Amino acid sequence: MDQRIVQFIAALRAQGVRVSLAESKDAFDAINEMGIQDREHFRVSLRSTLVKDANDQPAFDELFPLFFQTDQPPAFSNPMQNLTPEQAKELANSLRKFTQQLRQMLEKLMQGKPLSQEELRQLGDLVNLDEVSDMRFQEWKSRQMEQALQFREVQQALEELMEMLRQMGMDKDSMEQMREQLEGNQQSIQDQIRQFVGQRIMENMAQQTRQEKLDGLYNRPFNSLSEEDMRLLQKEVRRLAAILRTRLALRLKRAKGGQLDVKSTMRANVKYGYVPVELKRRDHTLKPRIVILCDISTSMRHCSELMLSLLFAIQDQISKTHAFAYIDHLEYISPDLNTRQPTEAVSQVLQRMPSGHYNTDLGFSLENLNRDYLDTIDPHSTFIIVGDGRNNYNDPHLDTFRLLTRRSRATIWLNPETVSLWGTGDSDMLKYAPFCSRAFQVSNLGQLATAIDHLLLNQ
Repeated sequence: MDQRIVQFIAALRAQGVRVSLAESKDAFDAINEMGIQDREHFRVSLRSTLVKDANDQPAFDELFPLFFQTDQPPAFSNPMQNLTPEQAKELANSLRKFTQQLRQMLEKLMQGKPLSQEELRQLGDLVNLDEVSDMRFQEWKSRQMEQALQFREVQQALEELMEMLRQMGMDKDSMEQMREQLEGNQQSIQDQIRQFVGQRIMENMAQQTRQEKLDGLYNRPFNSLSEEDMRLLQKEVRRLAAILRTRLALRLKRAKGGQLDVKSTMRANVKYGYVPVELKRRDHTLKPRIVILCDISTSMRHCSELMLSLLFAIQDQISKTHAFAYIDHLEYISPDLNTRQPTEAVSQVLQRMPSGHYNTDLGFSLENLNRDYLDTIDPHSTFIIVGDGRNNYNDPHLDTFRLLTRRSRATIWLNPETVSLWGTGDSDMLKYAPFCSRAFQVSNLGQLATAIDHLLLNQ
């Protein structure tokens, strides 16, 4: 049991739950005190010592039953007990017509036998289960193992067996009861496979270090991220933001001791006969002002959420941020972000403007910005657009975009699509790009962090 708990804690860490060595010791102390006989007391002991953040509760609830499955194993019944000795003998002879693999599987169902651990291990090796450390693949790997057991052929064979039993003279009620028992046994084997796959994936996750998983997520395209991936990356964003905040603060501090202001120095040193006793320096560097326009349609949502998370985590180093979201029209979301986390804020905005298929209209949203919020953009502002530049063949309103870029200090475009796709299909990216100071491809968090680092440190 101790080893199982260690694996469970490692899996929690792999899922992004922060568990220190001291908290691990607290968990073992609590279990020694409460015991493991009562499942609920055992679960509460682990949860109270290992989970400190409500956002980590879903990860705990998902992993616990996979590591500590104390429920009864799937139930099996024995349909053979309803047969007379003559019927059982004739049925056994009939099974010989099937291939060896099908016959073995049918015999398991007829006798109500589960798969052995060795059989499950062999099936896992067959589908390369040891290489999987992501719960999203549980159903897929389970289906692969069922295919290896020829479940579809088994279902057809069961129908043939039912016909054989009918020809033997078995009454309708007995046949129906046997059918239910055989199908129940097959379902129990499916449940056994799913449970085994889930436990093996969790064990694989426990062996994978959190940093290894983060390194993979850093370079994973935004459009392939799961909700669990996003939850882990949102925590990592806070660490990245701390690094960026420190670098920005140092830059601003150094800027205050920047270029010598000759005129101010001469005026200040008149009383010393123009001997430069007091040096005066220029400070033209101010905290950046940001106006950000984010596409939160289905294809862009993860990229926009992470971008907003980074910007609002370093607000103390930014003079002012005006945040807007758009799909088919514009929404001012700074008030939402001031009171909620970016993920919650975007979800709230989506309730007001739900995403649909092919309804993104950047051009119309730019018109909204020009008409209602033009005063947010001035020569001190950096205008940032986070989007793929796709308008669904609507008017891109290039004149409006040119006007907005001329009002800003700089215009930066962050696009998650590969450069080779810019300008293809309904993409107007190549039409917008000439009016931008810089355009970055940011298809993953690593590229996004690099772009923001460049953006804020070159203000």
